[in-house]
Amino acid sequence: MRKLPIGIQDFEKLRTGGFVYADKTDFIHKLAAEGSGAYFLGRPRRFGKSLLISTMEAYFQGKRELFQGLKLEGLEKDWTEYPVFYFDLSGAKYDQPGTVDKKLGVLLKFYENIWGNAAAPDPPDRLLDLLRKAHQQTGRRAVVLMDEYDKPLLESINDQKLNEDHRGSLRAFYSMLKNADRHLRFVFLTGVTKFSQVSDLNQLNDISMDKKYAGICGISLRELEDDFGPELRELAEASGMSRDEAVAEMKKRYDGYHFCENTAGIFNPFSVLNTLAKQKFKNYWFQTGTPTFLIKLLEQSNFTPHNFACGIEIRPDDINDYRADEIDPVPILYQSGYLTIAGYDENTNKYTLDFPNEEVRQGFFNELLRSYMLKPVSYADKFKETLLKGDLNGFIEYAKTLLRSIPYDLNNKAAKAAKEGYYHELFYIMLTVAGLKPKVEERTAVGRSDLVVETKNMVYIFEFKLDKSADEALRQIDEKAYAAPYALAEKKIVKIGVNFTSQTRNIGDWKASGAPNGQIEQLRD
Repeated sequence: MRKLPIGIQDFEKLRTGGFVYADKTDFIHKLAAEGSGAYFLGRPRRFGKSLLISTMEAYFQGKRELFQGLKLEGLEKDWTEYPVFYFDLSGAKYDQPGTVDKKLGVLLKFYENIWGNAAAPDPPDRLLDLLRKAHQQTGRRAVVLMDEYDKPLLESINDQKLNEDHRGSLRAFYSMLKNADRHLRFVFLTGVTKFSQVSDLNQLNDISMDKKYAGICGISLRELEDDFGPELRELAEASGMSRDEAVAEMKKRYDGYHFCENTAGIFNPFSVLNTLAKQKFKNYWFQTGTPTFLIKLLEQSNFTPHNFACGIEIRPDDINDYRADEIDPVPILYQSGYLTIAGYDENTNKYTLDFPNEEVRQGFFNELLRSYMLKPVSYADKFKETLLKGDLNGFIEYAKTLLRSIPYDLNNKAAKAAKEGYYHELFYIMLTVAGLKPKVEERTAVGRSDLVVETKNMVYIFEFKLDKSADEALRQIDEKAYAAPYALAEKKIVKIGVNFTSQTRNIGDWKASGAPNGQIEQLRD
C-alpha cells in the first residue's frame, strides 16, 4: 500500500518518507524566477499552504536531493543556498493583548541563536537586525516565509479591541519587511484572509486570484487521476462503483473550488486524501473544525441563509479583502472556502459566489442549524424521506419536533422568533441539511414565493404566515400564481400553507392543496 500524506506539512518528511506527492514544484520555480519579489497567497484551511511553504524552504536552502524526480529538478540549474527565515504563527493562543509579540519573540530567538542576538528589544527591529546580519555573514540576501500570518486576527475577529491590538503588532512587523528590502531575496506570506487594515500587505504581490497560480494548492482532476490512480481504483471497488462513478462522486463532494474566473475546478486535498486512505466518502474537512466565528458574523450582519439561494454577487475589489470594522461576512466566507467563484459577468464586473461542493453545502448548513438548536440534529434527514414519499403529516411532525428543540431564551433568536422571516430561514436551513435544494423567493408576475422544493415527480410550494392562518397562506399561493412557473413541468404540484404562532414558537395549523390536516392522501414520488 502506498503512503498518503495526510497531515504531512513538512516537505522533507514527505519526500524521505516515501509519501505520494502531487508535484507543485514548478509553481515555486516560476515564482522564484520572477526575481526578487514579495508575495501573498490566500487559501482555505487544510488546503496545503503549510506544505507549500515547507517546499519553498527546502528549495531556497538548496536541498537538491529532495527534488529528485520532480519538475523543479529539471528547471533549476544553480541550487543556491540562501538564509531562510520561516515563521509559523499557528500553535499559539492569541486570547490576550501582547500575545502576538510574545509569539514573534520566540520565533525570532531561534534565528538569533544562529545569526547572533539583536540589540533591539522589539520584534520588528529584531527582525531587521537578523536580516542584516544574515546578509552580511553569507553574502546572500535572505528569504522570509510566513505561514498562517492571520491566525491571531481570525482568533480575535469577534473581539474588536483585541483584534486591533493584534493588527498593530502585525502591522509593525510586516512594515519592517518593506524597510529591509535590500536584504531580501524573496518573501512569501500565506493565510486564509487578507485583512486590509494590515496595510503593508497591500504592498505584496497578491497571487490569490492569479490565473497562473490557480492550482498552486489543492488537487486538480488531472492530478487526482494521474497521481492517485491506484487509490481511485480501490475506492471504486470498496464503494461498488466503476472508476468513472467514483471520480464523479469525488467531484460532487470535494471539487469545485475556483480561485479565478474561467479556471478548472480544484479539489479539497484534505478530503480527497482522507477519502482515498479510508476508502469511504465522508465530510472530512468539516470534521476538523467548525466555523463558529463565521456563524457569529452571520448573526451580527443582515445576511440571512436565504442569500445563499438567491445568489451572492460581489465586486472584484471586495472579494479578496476583509475589513474587521465592517460586518460583511461575504469576503471571509469566500476566503475561508465556504463560497467560491461560480461565475463572472463582464458587463457588471461582478462575481457570483456559491458553495463549491456538497461537502461544504451540507456541512455549513448543518452548522447553521446547530446554531439554532444548540445540540446535534437528529431529525433533519427525515425531511427528505417524508417529502420524497409525499408523507406531509410526517414531514410536519418532524418540523414541529425540531422547532420544539430550540431553547426559548436564545438571545437574538428569541427576538427574531417574533418575525415571519425567522421561520423561512429555519425551513430553508433544515431542508438544505436534509440534502434537498430549496428555492426561495421565486418571482412570478405578481409576487415571490416563500419556498419551493422540487423532487423527481413533485413540486412543493410553501407559503408561511405568522399569527394568521394556513387558509390565508394557501390563498396567497393561488392569488400570486406561485405555481405558474411549473405549469408545464408535468409534475404533481402540492401547495402547502403553514401558520406559525409566536406564543408557542411552533406550527399552529397547516393545510396542503386546500385539504385540512390529516385528510390528504399520501403522495408517492
